[in-house]
Amino acid sequence: MDFEITKKANYTLVKVLRDRLDTNSAPDLKSELVLINSEGEKNIVLDVSSCKYCDSSGLSAILVANRLCEDAIGTFILTGLQPDVEQIIRISMLHTVLIITKTVEEAENFLKEKANL
Repeated sequence: MDFEITKKANYTLVKVLRDRLDTNSAPDLKSELVLINSEGEKNIVLDVSSCKYCDSSGLSAILVANRLCEDAIGTFILTGLQPDVEQIIRISMLHTVLIITKTVEEAENFLKEKANL
């Protein structure tokens, strides 16, 4: 399994266990995200702290997750960006669209604060 999926109280945490989010792993990630969303989850935290490389198919999977959460009126948070992955996110200007935190704990706090609004 390339992903570790943990159901939490108010979100699902998806941790990518591979060091590359590319054409080999991104389609599986997309399928997993669609499945999680179709089971009624509207808040997803994607932890990519193990990823050192991401290509356009990886970015596509990230955008699919963001769209699924938006459509469900939920929240998608990307966390744990490594330097090369952060660079591709910035080059593609996705940092202006996505909610990004440094750690899973920060993502949890963001969701808790949002729930209390």
